Amino acid sequence: MTEPATEGAAPDGRREQMLEAALDVIAERGFANTRIADVASRAGTSAALVIYYFKARDLLLAEAIRLSEDRWYAEGMRRMAATPTAAGRLEELIAMSCVPDLWAQSARNDQVAMVRAEFDDHWRRTIADLVREGQRSEEFHPLDAEDFAVTLSALIDGFAIQIALEDGSVDNQRAFQLTMQFAAERLGFDWAPHRRRPAGAGRAADRARTTT
Repeated sequence: MTEPATEGAAPDGRREQMLEAALDVIAERGFANTRIADVASRAGTSAALVIYYFKARDLLLAEAIRLSEDRWYAEGMRRMAATPTAAGRLEELIAMSCVPDLWAQSARNDQVAMVRAEFDDHWRRTIADLVREGQRSEEFHPLDAEDFAVTLSALIDGFAIQIALEDGSVDNQRAFQLTMQFAAERLGFDWAPHRRRPAGAGRAADRARTTT
């Protein structure tokens, strides 16, 4: 649980404490039931101070998700940088994505949906760049990298919704393996199914329940 804010905390530190508190409350109650008063209580501060920093509840929620996604993306890039092959980096990227997805609720909130659109665009560009890198090293077959990125993102999003809804036919591991099989077939590299936990720890989506 997030530690309460202290009166001596630096302004930026206090702001981040509020965002951490917001993520905790979202994970427990969902977007619709997260109130500024709850976030303030969790952060050990006043609702008035939360409003001072974020102006409105929807802006607070959007900034909390942005913080979590930025951290998740940075950790993913660190893991990918430590992997020597394009196929291995693609596997890491897919493992990062096959987690319960808080974004399944985002259509109900315009501000959060805008953040999602921003990250989706960034994510598709990351996939396309990785495909082109693998094509240059001749690990991957020639195909349209942008089209592949859109298709792979849509596949991952579909699985994420099923995972979030706790579909009995699709868990994290099955989503990961099916997505990797699709990528290997389309890009032309060898991949054998194996047990691996999707690497989503630390992402807001991985912390959240599917409360609406």
